[in-house]
Amino acid sequence: MKVIEITDYCKRYDGVAAVEGVTLKVEYGELFGLIGPDGAGKTTLLRAICTLLTPDEGKILVMGKDVTQSIMDIRSLVGYMPQRFSLYQDLSVEQNLRFFADLFGVTEGKRERRLLQLFEFSRLAPFKKRKAGELSGGMKQKLSLSCALIHTPEILVLDEPTYGVDPISRQEFWEILRSIQKEKTTILVSTAYMDEADLCDRVALMHQGKITMVGTPEKIKASFHYHLYRLEGKDVRFLRDFFQKLPSVRSTQLFGDTVHVSFCKKPALSDWKNWQRDSRGNLKRWASQPPSMEDVFMESTEKER
Repeated sequence: MKVIEITDYCKRYDGVAAVEGVTLKVEYGELFGLIGPDGAGKTTLLRAICTLLTPDEGKILVMGKDVTQSIMDIRSLVGYMPQRFSLYQDLSVEQNLRFFADLFGVTEGKRERRLLQLFEFSRLAPFKKRKAGELSGGMKQKLSLSCALIHTPEILVLDEPTYGVDPISRQEFWEILRSIQKEKTTILVSTAYMDEADLCDRVALMHQGKITMVGTPEKIKASFHYHLYRLEGKDVRFLRDFFQKLPSVRSTQLFGDTVHVSFCKKPALSDWKNWQRDSRGNLKRWASQPPSMEDVFMESTEKER
């Protein structure tokens, strides 16, 4: 069952395309990731799905309903968590939750039961009297998520929910998302963290307003057809520049204190020995490297250019 169907969606600002010709489908019950850097058009697309932006071209259906015609119906189905913390800083955790319960018309009978559920899964019960503005970054994100879930939506749309959050809180947040998914909630989440793509059922890679690839993380990484190696040396920037000039090299990317180099043809041991000599001994170690989502993304953007 198609929960979200996007067909040739376009959105422009002052004549510049923020999203251009996107076609995408999200299935019932899946955790779908929209992966791309800042400025890729992720937020524009998510806001359109939540009826906050109208298409310049194309169509978006949510549970078969058009986002331009069934605005209130769709908003009752969707829980939306924007990228920036947008709750009331001077209200306590509990007061924020009760405010959003009122906003979404959650009945008194359901409200108390729902608050107990949300406090349990978010682990915010010990902090329910604390003001939202005094929470840590990870706790703020949990509160935002809880407010988006207060009316038990069928679809959850999250815009970079782990942005700026420490690694432990990020891990806890994704564990929470998996528990929500088990309740048959369809989740659409955007992120600029490429490693989070592996936590999704399916992903779409987005760059400069366009979708470049769609599929499971395994399928997308399997589409990388070049020979990838991880290189270590005294000066990784020198190594990157050195290998960039070789005709057999497809691409080079800095990864911390290493360089990932993809080759059109698998290098022989004699090639490595020659490169070690020609790089004036800079090249110390090399090893075959399974492609990561970031490797595939960088390769796809190279093709776009």
